[in-house]
Amino acid sequence: MKLRMIILRLLRYFSTVLSLFRYSLETHPSGSNSQGCPAEGGRFIALRTVTEKSLMPLKTIILNSVFFLVFCSYIPVYAFMPESEIASFQKEIANKPVGERIALWAEKFVGTPYDPDPLGEYVVKSAIIADERVDCMYLSFRSLELALGATPEEAISIALNKRFITKGKLGNRGNVLNYEDRFQYGEDMLDSGKWGKEVTEKLGRVAEIEGSRGRKTVKIISKKTMLKLLKSSKRLKRQKGKASNTLKDGDFIFFIKAVEKRRVGEIVGHIGIIKVEDKGQRVKGSKGQKGRKEIYLIHASGYKNRGGEVRKVRLYDYVSSMPFIGLKVSRFE
Repeated sequence: MKLRMIILRLLRYFSTVLSLFRYSLETHPSGSNSQGCPAEGGRFIALRTVTEKSLMPLKTIILNSVFFLVFCSYIPVYAFMPESEIASFQKEIANKPVGERIALWAEKFVGTPYDPDPLGEYVVKSAIIADERVDCMYLSFRSLELALGATPEEAISIALNKRFITKGKLGNRGNVLNYEDRFQYGEDMLDSGKWGKEVTEKLGRVAEIEGSRGRKTVKIISKKTMLKLLKSSKRLKRQKGKASNTLKDGDFIFFIKAVEKRRVGEIVGHIGIIKVEDKGQRVKGSKGQKGRKEIYLIHASGYKNRGGEVRKVRLYDYVSSMPFIGLKVSRFE
């Protein structure tokens, strides 16, 4: 929207400049006296004719340039990955646990610009793939699809199941025919059973808050409780390959809005994906594989019509300053 306003202003500016330039040439052509009369017979008329002829191509060039800029504003300036690279990476990580694959795909999107459209550009365009700009829901959709699919084509088939309350339908041109059936609320994703198993209550003490849209109450881990859990999980123990009961790679975090901040009854205000990294620091005096872990959140950080990008941040830092009152968690195993 801002780009269009700038282009329109530039167009008006160039139009004004051209008008002034033309007026100047017509009233004070080269070789004329101060009254605008020709110094040599017929030169003023000839120059005026030349000026009119030369201005038309100039105006055409400027108008074509402006339309080109407008057209380019709709062309993605960010390229995610070619399909061949997507297929190669799917094959490369195929033997890793599903949670790790989800986290690795989410990480691939770090730096991707934020989708500015309130509905989502992929919905407006009826596109199944729109990796050049993403919001938090599309990032969740796409990371899971690519992680579960063995090929780019299989990822599309999974998308038609996971993104929709029933099932998505593709038209002859590859466009989605029924995006009105998509998941529009994070809480619906959680309750559908399509988005993994909810593990919120396994992670820590939960609190009940008022629900909405057919839900009487909702169980969440409060912001305060989550910060305590994150502090205590700074050092995670590994015993026989099993991590302690905490957040894991590929967990989906559904951040919960305060009741008074809900606009249309939405409970979930944001979604992100967990990636756990080993910092390689051993506990002093220990012979076992005990090390320091850092839990990261990968999420599409931004505001509609205000920009942003996909970022990878420490979950503790995000929770500390987040505008949400708590969270829920789902997991694929």
